[in-house]
Amino acid sequence: MTVKKILILTAGFGEGHNSAARGVRDGLLRVAPGEVEVELRDLFPKTYGAFNEFVRRTYLAVINQWPGSWGYVYRWLDAIPNHDERLARFIRLKEHFARLLDSFQPDIVVSTFPPYPYLLRHIRGPDTRCKNIVVITDSITVNAIWYRCDPDYFLAPNEQSAAVVRAAGIRPEKIKTFGFPVSPKFADLALAAGVRPTGGQDRQSFVPGERPRILYVINAGKKRAPDTVKQLLGLNVDLTIAVSHDERLRRLLQKATADRAIDIIGWTDDMPGLLCRSHLLIGKAGGATVQETIAARCPMIVNHVVSGQEEGNARLIVETNSGTVALTPAAVAAAVQRALADDAKQWREWSCNISQLSRPRAALDTAEFLLSI
Repeated sequence: MTVKKILILTAGFGEGHNSAARGVRDGLLRVAPGEVEVELRDLFPKTYGAFNEFVRRTYLAVINQWPGSWGYVYRWLDAIPNHDERLARFIRLKEHFARLLDSFQPDIVVSTFPPYPYLLRHIRGPDTRCKNIVVITDSITVNAIWYRCDPDYFLAPNEQSAAVVRAAGIRPEKIKTFGFPVSPKFADLALAAGVRPTGGQDRQSFVPGERPRILYVINAGKKRAPDTVKQLLGLNVDLTIAVSHDERLRRLLQKATADRAIDIIGWTDDMPGLLCRSHLLIGKAGGATVQETIAARCPMIVNHVVSGQEEGNARLIVETNSGTVALTPAAVAAAVQRALADDAKQWREWSCNISQLSRPRAALDTAEFLLSI
């Protein structure tokens, strides 16, 4: 039996890239254990060391604390006519990449971060022995750097993003739309709940007498978090707050809640389960967050939007009537109230609509496609 070698490349500039890469890897290992050899790499830390970590932390600080400012950089990247020439200057990264290609000899290179497909063409030329696959992690506001390369296929997270790529002149046969490759755990949970894998069925409605379960994930806009929690405590809801590794924020929220009976959790690997058990998510419009809430069929209230790439994610939620945007603590609480008013009429609309978008099998479908080429 021939083992197919697949190299998956990501970067630590936003969780969407890493989440998509892990989803593709886990999908491959689920679909074809023993038939694939998978390597998942971020080439930037080893290539640039401490400087990469400084740039990464600066980027994350900018998008989390000054989300509107990133739009200038995003629009500049989108307007560049010669991405190929500019990325060719990353000599050290290209050398590191070339050594990895020589040692691993992949049949397929899957990139969830846009520079890699350009570098692959520089290294191997047009007659590369391995397939060059781009996994786009942004919705609607798809930056041109994603599609001005020349890979074999683009994998779009949804039809809205695929339409942007087609409109840019990319041949339709090069664009595949399997959905954002969320963890296969979402497919397991959907199967256990009896949900059709392609969506089209809304999530379980409220049990009589049940309080709505609200999940508030805090990975940006932390200064507003205590006030947001206080506003939410005035509502008749069950509130779970996820603070990841931020113990300082946990202490602030514990003080703000005055020992009220709410769950404050740290980092967890059960985010698929948390989302599937929740009626509403409150969180930032990150690529991974939005796509995971769609996979879980959990309507979303977006409370933080990074200008540029996250604008499209927020638009996807709003334009499909799968949730709303509320950027202040008072607006978040008001949005929750409106969603649950009149026997949760608005929430039921959101729930039905987001279920039409849900593709919890995306990672598995992506894996099956990669094995077929």
